[in-house]
This record gives sequence, C-alpha cells and structure tokens, in this order.
Amino acid sequence: MMAGHDGRVTKPADLPDLLPDAADVTAWWQRHALPGLFDVHVHFMAPPVQRAVWDVFDNAGPKLGRRWPIRYRLHDEERIELLRSMGIRRFSALSYAHKPGIAEFLNGWARDFAERVPESLWSATLYPEESAAGYVGELVEAGVEIFKVHVQVGDFLLDDPLLDKVWGTLSDARVPALIHVGSGPVASPYTGPASLRRVLARFPDLTVIVAHLGAPEYADFLELGERYERVHLDTTMVFTDFFSEATAAYPADLLPRLQALGEKVLLGSDFPSIPYPYLHQLEALERLDLGEHWLRAVCWDNGVRLFGETR
Repeated sequence: MMAGHDGRVTKPADLPDLLPDAADVTAWWQRHALPGLFDVHVHFMAPPVQRAVWDVFDNAGPKLGRRWPIRYRLHDEERIELLRSMGIRRFSALSYAHKPGIAEFLNGWARDFAERVPESLWSATLYPEESAAGYVGELVEAGVEIFKVHVQVGDFLLDDPLLDKVWGTLSDARVPALIHVGSGPVASPYTGPASLRRVLARFPDLTVIVAHLGAPEYADFLELGERYERVHLDTTMVFTDFFSEATAAYPADLLPRLQALGEKVLLGSDFPSIPYPYLHQLEALERLDLGEHWLRAVCWDNGVRLFGETR
C-alpha cells in the first residue's frame, strides 16, 4: 500500500489498470507527428535495490522530504511492456550507486538488462572509489551509452579526486553522464552547481545531462548549458504540478533561455517513480507554448542526435 497524492492510501497499480495511460501517451505523440518518444531519464534497477529505493519513497526518506507515491510500481517485464505500449521507443535504465562497492553489482545487472531490452540505452553508474577508473574504462571500451551519477543520494562532490580519471575517460569517449546535482528536492553540502562548474573548467568537453533542469538552481545550470558545448539538461518532473509543489516552480523569465538552448534539452520522466500519469509530463511541456519545433526536438530529435535512434 502507498499514500496517494491527496494522502489517501492506495494499492500499487496493475498493468491492465494502466493501459489507458499508454493510449493517452500514444495519442499525444501522434498528434504532434512524432515517431514516438525518447526518454533519457527512466529507472530500472536490480530488484532488491529497486525495492529499497521504493521503501525510501514510501517512507518519505530525509532526501525526499515528503511522501512520494509511485504510480508505475510494476515488475520489470510489465514496465517494459508499458513503455513499449506508450511508444517510448528509446529509454535509459538508470541505476545509481549510493555507497562504495555497489556500482559494479549494479552495472552487471544493467548490462544484462541492456542485452535483453534492445531499445534501452546501455546504462551504468559510478561512485568515487579506487576501482572507479578501472570499471568505467572497461564499460566505455565495451560500448556503454550513459552513466547515472546522483550526488544527493551518494553524498559526494563531483570533483572528488577519485573521479579525475573517470571524467577524463568520459570526456575523451564522449559518453554522457546524467547527473543529479541540483539541490532539489532536499539540499545537501554536495548539491548545487559549484562542483560541476569546477569539473567542467577542467574537462570542458565532458558530455553532461543535468537532471531535472538542475532544480532549483535553474539559472546556474542554464548558464552552464549556454557556456559549454556538450552540457545538456533534461526536463524530468519539471513543470509538473507535483514537482512545483515539492521543489520549486521554474521561473517564467527563464523560459526564453530554455527555448534558446534548442537541441540541448532532452525529455526525461523519472518513470516509474512518479506520482501522476506519464502524460502529465508531456502536457506540462506542451503548455509552456515554446513552439512545435522545440517540443518535437525535446521529445525525440535531441535524444536521437545524442544517442542515435537504435543501438
């Protein structure tokens, strides 16, 4: 059981209950003449880790600050089927290491996932530890497509010396790192733009995707996207009603700068751990009224440009 958005206790949904969501999402992207959707911020994790993460959400863990109901609490195969039914033609499978010694376990599971789910981005994670340069280098050599880094959960700075070789490897290989470094939903000594700014000063060609548009430090992360050629931002949860209540609403005066970033803004959703229908994220972007070209680029073209339409 879990708490709903209005505080009521609800049971986790079953796949048949959610199939109308798929029809709604499909109708949305068809209306915009898209071939489907490219979602760079989707989570699939080894089952025991996924259960532990959802326990944190259910119990309003200190790094969330509030209860966070999960609409798409389904087994992996059901979630894959639902994404396919929605027309999410490419999506990530992001795990994130929260302590030393777990990244390689998570990465082994994620590698198996990528082998059996061809439309998924081959995803991996990392942590500042002595072994990081070795396993990151091996994964890059093998063809991994994206790394997820979560400094709020992991309690580390991006410019930790143990990551120096990692950033150099990723920069040279142009493998993107999707980084949760903004201070939302709960700030810590490790969040905010400062450590990413220091990393980019040393590795200006590093390919970065800033999760959640860097909420709530939107202007700071926009500036990094404007300054550095390979810094991108994802839209995950931003502009939705729930996120505006939980973190900080996106300032209207920054919308022209977001529009001007063009090909650097990518669709992200945080599926499955969202408390509203997937369609709400799409409608929230649509109601910004930044133009059909911008919307189509965010929801498909920009992801394809960065990762390719197929693996």
